[in-house]
Amino acid sequence: MAAKKGVRIIITLECTECRSNPAKRSAGVSRYTTMKNRRNTTARLELSKFCRYCNKHTTHKEIK
Repeated sequence: MAAKKGVRIIITLECTECRSNPAKRSAGVSRYTTMKNRRNTTARLELSKFCRYCNKHTTHKEIK
């Protein structure tokens, strides 16, 4: 039997401020993992999460 693709997929959210500011002296980029429903949410996800490197709530966008 062929394996069936699931509807829910695991995605990675990355901080937009850490990624876009190369002059900032942070140790890394804040990343979160979560799941989304492929059928209901086809667009890329954007959530406001806490970034430990920026030390504030920032927008985290879905990356591949």
